Amino acid sequence: MRVGTVTHEGRDKVVAVLDEASLIDLSDLFPDMVAMVEGGAAALAAARARLAAGTPAIPMAQATMRCPIRPVQYRDCLVFETHLKNSFAQAEKMTGRPFAIPPVWYDQPIYYKGNRMSFIGHGEDVIWPAYAQFLDVELELAIVIGRRGKDIPAAEAPGYIWGYTVLNDVSARDAQMREMPGQLGPAKGKDFDTGNILGPWIVTADEIAHPAALDMEVRVNGERWGGGNSREMQHDFARIIEHISASETLHPGEVIGSGTVGTGCGLEIGKRLAPGDLFELTIEKIGTLANRIVKA
Repeated sequence: MRVGTVTHEGRDKVVAVLDEASLIDLSDLFPDMVAMVEGGAAALAAARARLAAGTPAIPMAQATMRCPIRPVQYRDCLVFETHLKNSFAQAEKMTGRPFAIPPVWYDQPIYYKGNRMSFIGHGEDVIWPAYAQFLDVELELAIVIGRRGKDIPAAEAPGYIWGYTVLNDVSARDAQMREMPGQLGPAKGKDFDTGNILGPWIVTADEIAHPAALDMEVRVNGERWGGGNSREMQHDFARIIEHISASETLHPGEVIGSGTVGTGCGLEIGKRLAPGDLFELTIEKIGTLANRIVKA
């Protein structure tokens, strides 16, 4: 089942996708997507029953896409070796400093906590931050946590995944390069309004086997920049959940990103965004997340 959030008749509504032209209104069941996630198996059953009935329907043409969920917490990982190697090679050219993958990267998932309040959805504009000159896209797979848990073993962790979605972690590379030597980043390299994007839908976990092996592709203005497959993750989402939940409680509605797939950003291939660019991030079984970047 594919679910999301749209604006229809002046208010945001949780919906399920019936077909390419129609959505099913779930807003009387769930005030927002976090409530649906917190509802667990009973909420999923109610949504599936409504979807099977095929009513009340909302024409897709009358709905405006929004971010499918406002994350309760947001973490983003870095688990694709090809992306890291390519990015380090380009960073060396830009800064003159040597970069090497540290041993800890192979031993455990590395992640940071981002700005959960800056998320937008499919079709919404990204506003170019005034302090940046080098903007980039990042093609990532993300999960939504569906159950409360702590000290979760990897063998049990897939049962805590509620769904999968596309994540675009828009990045200000020049700001990122300046701040990373401070060893507390990223900060303004990642944190600005409209800089995080999810969508277009969340696909419930029952439709994607773990570990996920999904084709991923990024295009800018119709030109293919790169992509790969999520099977290339050094640490799969079960290991990521195990690591993050060590002595820390995870809650329904948290979002965790995989980090960028190899060649899933411009930095790796010597490209950067320009005002007006349209970027389309596609992940198999989920859909295409498309947005334009504009200067205010």
